[in-house]
Amino acid sequence: MSRLLPLLVAALLLFVPALPMAQEDPEAPPPPAEQLLLGLSQNRVAITANFDGSEILIFGAVKRETPQLEPGAEVVITIAGPTESVAVLRKERVAGIWVNTDQVTIRQAPSFYAVATTAPLEQVLTATEDLRQRISIPRAVRSITSRDEVTDEDAFVESLLRIRQRQGLYQMREGTVRFDEQTLFRTEVPLPSSLPTGVYTVNVYLLRNGELASRHETAIRVGKVGMEQWLFALSRENSVLYALMAIVLAVLAGWGASEIFRLLRRQ
Repeated sequence: MSRLLPLLVAALLLFVPALPMAQEDPEAPPPPAEQLLLGLSQNRVAITANFDGSEILIFGAVKRETPQLEPGAEVVITIAGPTESVAVLRKERVAGIWVNTDQVTIRQAPSFYAVATTAPLEQVLTATEDLRQRISIPRAVRSITSRDEVTDEDAFVESLLRIRQRQGLYQMREGTVRFDEQTLFRTEVPLPSSLPTGVYTVNVYLLRNGELASRHETAIRVGKVGMEQWLFALSRENSVLYALMAIVLAVLAGWGASEIFRLLRRQ
């Protein structure tokens, strides 16, 4: 029953009447023939001390003002974490010691990025549309700077993608979006335990013949709560007090362990 609830909600969204417009602009472009309605199982992910990952359910529907168009529509869903600057280093063995030789700085790379599709991405999205919308994982990483002697910047980008895919931070989930009767869609995206905090952007793309037909965007907030949030804020806002607390806790832990071992030896 819990799995049918999102589909029922998405179906009800199709029958929600549109609010009347106060005044129509004759020069405004006509509304799209198909519009996306989106829902999330949760719009906030709370990271606690025992957080070991989560899963988010994304569901929705395609609303049409006209009779259904010809079959062939596909749905692509992306979840992007906050962008960050990443320095990628290359190590080489010099005189028997591994040292950093070259460096490439990627100015904008999402801290988390997942792509879910109804079919293989190369079949549902053209290269031109991917370049325009930046949907695929390689297109989401951009703005590269490097030293003059570095000529193989793509190798550094591939290394970053490979490392983050291994960590579960970059996910390519082809064929995981269910698209029933070209109207209702749903998918589940796993979130790793190492999920960075921040505001995540969820984009849903409706594609026809590889071209964008409609798009909808929403956001998810990922943040620490409770004691984890308090310690995180303390480490950023008052680093001296945070360091003193860490020292005191380490001393108390060492003293407590020594007392326990002393009592055990007496017994």
